[in-house]
Amino acid sequence: MDQEDRIALFLDYENLALGVRDHHRGRMFDFRPIADALAERGRVVVRRAYADWSYFDEDRRMLTRSHVELIEIPQRMGASRKNAADIKMAVDAVELAFERGYISTFVICTGDSDFTPLVHKLRELNKRVIGVGVEGSTSALLPPACDEFLYYERLEGVDLPPPAERRGRPGRTPGPEVRPPEPQPEPQPAEEPARDVDRLAVLVAQTVAGLQGSSSGEVTASGLKRTLLRKDPTFSESDYGFRTFGELLRYLAEHNVIELSEGPAKGDPEVALPERGDREAAFALLRSVVADLAGADGAVALSGLKNQLRRARPDFSEKKLGYRSFLQFGKAAATSGVVELRWSPEADDYLLTPASS
Repeated sequence: MDQEDRIALFLDYENLALGVRDHHRGRMFDFRPIADALAERGRVVVRRAYADWSYFDEDRRMLTRSHVELIEIPQRMGASRKNAADIKMAVDAVELAFERGYISTFVICTGDSDFTPLVHKLRELNKRVIGVGVEGSTSALLPPACDEFLYYERLEGVDLPPPAERRGRPGRTPGPEVRPPEPQPEPQPAEEPARDVDRLAVLVAQTVAGLQGSSSGEVTASGLKRTLLRKDPTFSESDYGFRTFGELLRYLAEHNVIELSEGPAKGDPEVALPERGDREAAFALLRSVVADLAGADGAVALSGLKNQLRRARPDFSEKKLGYRSFLQFGKAAATSGVVELRWSPEADDYLLTPASS
């Protein structure tokens, strides 16, 4: 029980409910998927939602059944109802951060960038902050400010129309003409950016390499996940088709992107880059290509060399081996004694020569 995170949940309800209705063809906001997602992250001890509830009668009943405390922000003539709700929610969150030291995580459900200073202040008070918002109505400033950001549409249990049905209305054209074939070319799921597993492999390999270089200890799966979330608070393995982070790591291990070994705690394996195998094979490939291309002076320019390696091995990628650039890969090969690398002012490029055996 003491190991569990205590969570305080604050909902800018008008922003969420109207965001879902405006961007998803009038659909009702459902609180249950948010509650389920937070149940996996800790124990929710505070649940508060802020709105003028006279506008959200049905929603009020749904939230009450989920034990959410409804904070009434009535609309007043000549006053800004929206600002009143924002200010009240921010004041309550900061007050709770000071008064309830056992609360370790604050969940701010909104897409409004006005709450970015609140997020910064909570993190300054050593609180973890999770944001939740609707993709179409979330400011680009908010997700990077949070420790983790969950898009409502991607939560388990959210049932929304496919992307092709969720497009905004086409711009007005003169005349009442409506062409039925027009919507049909749009059923591509490209509206939701295709999550490329190869790109994910590169991200994981680079992150593991960075952690290995900056820390003396071993890299654990839990530490790797925290770092990935720091790089991109919207990161979720489910976007790539994996049910758990462990399943993702096992997939990458099977494809020789990383190696897994028993970690300090059960279920939290150590993660490392392959020290042999693919890396040695890549160095050998580099030496072979450089030897084949070496001219009269026995040197090959670094520029364009990567394309030559890909001709010999189309799946070659230095990033999958944990190197941030092809130059870094070349320097590592030179350090290993596979090739020699030097800068040439005349060629304005690095030159490689096969290392003498």
